[in-house]
Amino acid sequence: MATTSSMFMYSLTIQPPSSITQAILGQFAGTKEQQIVTASGSRLTIHRPDPTQGKITTILSQDVFGIIRTLAAFRLAGSNKDYIIIGSDSGRITIIEYVASQNRFNRLHLETFGKSGVRRVIPGQYLAVDPKGRACLIASVEKNKLVYVLNRNAQAELTISSPLEAHKPQTLVFALVGLDVGYENPIFAALEVDYTESDQDPTGQAFEDIEKSLVYYELDLGLNHVVRKWSDPVDRTATMLFQVPCGADGPGADGPSGVLVCGKDNITYRHSTQDAFRVAIPRRRGATENPERKRYIISGVMHKMRGAFFFLLQSDDGDLFKVTLDMVEDESGQPTGEVKKLKIKYFDTVPIASSLCILKSGFLFVASETGNHHFYQFEKLGDDDNETEFDSDSFPADPTELYNPAYFHPRGAENVNLVESIDSMNPLMDCKVANLTDEDAPQIYSICGTGARSTFRTIKHGLEVNDIVDSELPSVPSAVWTTKITREDQYDAYIILSFTNGTLVLSIGETVEEVTDTGFLSSAPTLAVQQLGEDALIQVHPKGIRHIRADRRVNEWPAPQHRSIVAATTNERQVAVALSSGEIVYFEMDSDGSLAEYDEKREMSGTVTCLSLGEVPEGRVRSQFLAVGCDDSTVRILSLDPDSTLENKSVQALTSAPSALSIMAMADSTSGGSTLYLHIGLYSGVYLRTVLDEVTGELSDTRTRFLGPKPAKLFRVAVKGEPAVLALSSRPWLGYSDPQTKGFTLTPLNYVGLEWGWNFSSEQCPEGMVGIQGQNLRIFSIERLGNNLLQQSIPLTYTPRKFVRHPEQPLFYIIESDNNTLSPSTKERLLNDSTVVNGDGVVLPPEEFGYPRAQGHWASCIHVVDPVNAKDTLQQIDLDENEAAVSIATVSFSSQDDETFLVVGTGKDMVVSPRSFSAGFIHVYRFQEDGKELEFIHQTKVEEPPLALLGFQGRLLAGIGTDLRIFDLGMKQLLRKCQAQVVPNLVVGLQTQGSRIIVSDVQESVVYVVYKYQENRLIPFVDDVIARWTTCTTMVDYETVAGGDKFGNLWLLRCPQKASEEADEEGSGAHLIHERQYLQGAPNRLSLMTHFFPQDVPTSLQKTQLVAGGRDVLVWSGLQGTLGILIPFISREDVDFFQTLEQHLRSEDAPLAGRDHLIYRSYYVPVKGVIDGDLCERYALLPNDKKAMIAGELDRSAREIERKISEMRTRVAY
Repeated sequence: MATTSSMFMYSLTIQPPSSITQAILGQFAGTKEQQIVTASGSRLTIHRPDPTQGKITTILSQDVFGIIRTLAAFRLAGSNKDYIIIGSDSGRITIIEYVASQNRFNRLHLETFGKSGVRRVIPGQYLAVDPKGRACLIASVEKNKLVYVLNRNAQAELTISSPLEAHKPQTLVFALVGLDVGYENPIFAALEVDYTESDQDPTGQAFEDIEKSLVYYELDLGLNHVVRKWSDPVDRTATMLFQVPCGADGPGADGPSGVLVCGKDNITYRHSTQDAFRVAIPRRRGATENPERKRYIISGVMHKMRGAFFFLLQSDDGDLFKVTLDMVEDESGQPTGEVKKLKIKYFDTVPIASSLCILKSGFLFVASETGNHHFYQFEKLGDDDNETEFDSDSFPADPTELYNPAYFHPRGAENVNLVESIDSMNPLMDCKVANLTDEDAPQIYSICGTGARSTFRTIKHGLEVNDIVDSELPSVPSAVWTTKITREDQYDAYIILSFTNGTLVLSIGETVEEVTDTGFLSSAPTLAVQQLGEDALIQVHPKGIRHIRADRRVNEWPAPQHRSIVAATTNERQVAVALSSGEIVYFEMDSDGSLAEYDEKREMSGTVTCLSLGEVPEGRVRSQFLAVGCDDSTVRILSLDPDSTLENKSVQALTSAPSALSIMAMADSTSGGSTLYLHIGLYSGVYLRTVLDEVTGELSDTRTRFLGPKPAKLFRVAVKGEPAVLALSSRPWLGYSDPQTKGFTLTPLNYVGLEWGWNFSSEQCPEGMVGIQGQNLRIFSIERLGNNLLQQSIPLTYTPRKFVRHPEQPLFYIIESDNNTLSPSTKERLLNDSTVVNGDGVVLPPEEFGYPRAQGHWASCIHVVDPVNAKDTLQQIDLDENEAAVSIATVSFSSQDDETFLVVGTGKDMVVSPRSFSAGFIHVYRFQEDGKELEFIHQTKVEEPPLALLGFQGRLLAGIGTDLRIFDLGMKQLLRKCQAQVVPNLVVGLQTQGSRIIVSDVQESVVYVVYKYQENRLIPFVDDVIARWTTCTTMVDYETVAGGDKFGNLWLLRCPQKASEEADEEGSGAHLIHERQYLQGAPNRLSLMTHFFPQDVPTSLQKTQLVAGGRDVLVWSGLQGTLGILIPFISREDVDFFQTLEQHLRSEDAPLAGRDHLIYRSYYVPVKGVIDGDLCERYALLPNDKKAMIAGELDRSAREIERKISEMRTRVAY
């Protein structure tokens, strides 16, 4: 990276991609339990399915900084742990294991075999493993195949051999699978096409006669080489192979071995020693279905049980079919290894999947191609239903012979039952950041999904809260506590509520009711409650301390005359109170269980506002420190050691008076163990966390966060068995250790604002919290800490394409369109047709079964969505006559007194590739009822579908083909005012500031155009040197534009200062028109400021803030569901620090799959001016010795580095 770059950005991912390209199942932890490992883009994630609750939780997710192309699980014979093989773009084969004790992936082998990158002849596209774990084959699309023999050495460690070659030039591979052959020599099956002849035949006859063959490759373990054993032609449309199981000692009762070959409209069983058996893929029957349309198998899974096995194969409609094999039986009725027939029947319909996994516990995991992933439970295996079963007796085995197709009626799910839907925003089509709910932080609004499963999603930063109790109280309480009665109790016994004039005690049981005989003083408000020693209780009130023994004897310590207690803190052995005179009184429990007052009182300089004692550490008799906050904006740490009681240890100055303190030990990523922290809340709403040295009492490493405008209160709670801090300001926050990184995380709760909170534990809710909101008592719990972005979905009708926001109201307008889908009017006509047979007229819900398909048809609509109040769609306008919406904008026309209209661009009879259409239209709608309804005004016909629309100086700017046009609103149609051809191919995006317009071309980057009003001319004055296939752009400032392209790059371009000033000079613009063109383009060129490869296609870019009081950042969304940000650096010093850190991490924490990080981030263009924050954040996960080594190189402490990394994120994002 050229350090001369004048601009630097820090790239971070807020939400990793959620599209799963492949999912595999295995016992990766080495226990009986199965886990699911998924690949999403460059991320490898391991999930733990919980069969008891029917949920899936993420255990570990890691960015491998390389494109994961294929995954496979394998297990060495006799072991019970599965390893993972990764085929990636690194030109290397990677074998990793999951280490459950440390919760991390550990790389065991990295074998280089070729160049990096996704290339045609470099292996990595296909990966097959011998079911007995003896070998794996990794293959490229063309020519090359490598076999690696896997074994174990004397130390029982996994070993890998040098590769054995099985190359065949001019051969394309379509599918690859390992055959189940028991313990005979491993065999791999491939679908191949040899194109040698068709390459040399110019007439094209050889291409017509080309054959696809099923080829067996055998690895001879004795001779250690690979031979091409058997080859036989199969159906030319075949695309997938599935392995058929086999017994341990060869074909038999457990299965016959061989493969299922899936092609267009048929499935064939093939094996070198068996006859072929073929069945058709059943087609849907219905009034809206085309009976001629043939189906493909797109995914499937084989499941083995004792003495039986079956396949679930999915067609491109999402229908699952159960496929089984019948075998010939011998005299005693036992099945032999010879196949008799192949059977298929309809099972159920699930979303179209990229991978299916059947768990031993009776669940089905569907990794959806688009939309949410689904987790189903099997109700039954479809053996006893009355679905028609088709078998191979009725279909010829020869692929060229004709046959009668099979039909079935789809129905609602009977065999599987959905237990959990896992949020996925893939594909994320567009995204906007806006604050519509007047909270302190904006929300992210996005459109994602395809077809009837598409959604409009609101994304908020926060943790999900499970509300348990919400009950009204007689008056407004000021505080609440819970307490056990004895130390041994598992659950809390009392809830104590403090009011301004008294205290109420509630007992916790089956019901919660008031009790009066507890020994608590009910006539005064309470300041603190504590279970002390073995079986005593403490109540601190303004006039003294009440010590309640187990036998209900009460000892009272009265406050000195004319003074009252203003603050108190307790733990199970110590009590400290502050008096109104500024004195601190300290008590410790004696051996007989009574409280002993320490002789001297400690005078403080100001009024004490808050106190905190830590918990008593394990195996100690007292907490070492007392933290005291005073109204002179200081916190002092006092020692509680018997030799130096109440002596000052350290002091910390603050920006405002402290309102709350809490000393607690929490897990710490820096030390790897647990560390004592002092949490401080200020009256200004700021929260601070500092490390408290357990020996000296020094305070260091302070991290701050603004919570809200109200004073911060802090409470110690427990979440998932770990200590956490509940921080209350204008909204509640939870500070906890991240389950994966162990780093401290502070996240708002998606909950009402609370005035007070405390831990709560009962039989019904073992781990919850109790809080006060106004006059209500709330009991709630937090189930999940892993996901800190909450999603709310509103279902849409078709695939959303773009959306805009109403200029004033919290409403969005979405255009949706689906290709090759019947429009509602055509569907109605077909259903009302008189020839519809009974049972064919059933309309199935499209969100499960999809829409009826038809070549060349478009279904399209416009939606009005209210995500804030109604949380629903308010209006749907369907487009007829095969029109499809392609662009949308809100435009205020100055000719209509600045009234805002909604303008929608459509195309008629569009064909996506090769691009064609019969016409384009621009529809204009007027807003009614504050934008809740749209009224159609008129439409204007244009030559091409307008792919970009924008409001510009009180008129409409439209990109139509290569032209840029300005329209004004007329009575009957739009009136053309100005036109210019500004780009070579196709306008796909527009941005504007002032009279400058930034036009994106589909493949020629961006052009800056200036509009000269007097001359009424549009003049391009600067363009780019590189052909970028632009997908989205946004203006960062008047000179700079940020954009993304369809290969997954993000870039910032800047216009030369001189050209920018010349373009805006007053006058006719004649000097611009007559300026000499440079290389057939505009007279000037844009310069590249920054360039980065985030490995997802950017679909939207926006310059905005994400947190209250944060800086402006660039927020981008990626097609696979990624949300990321680019943060500009302010100081050169930070740039140098992060650049050095990034260089160290590249070498010390090399990417898991063996890709070089710098080359990966420079996939198409060398990375420039961007530092990869995702790599920097891996610093926290390094072992301590490596952390210390890097810290030494950077001349900082490991804590300081972690603070800098975490602050980069928390200051501007989540």
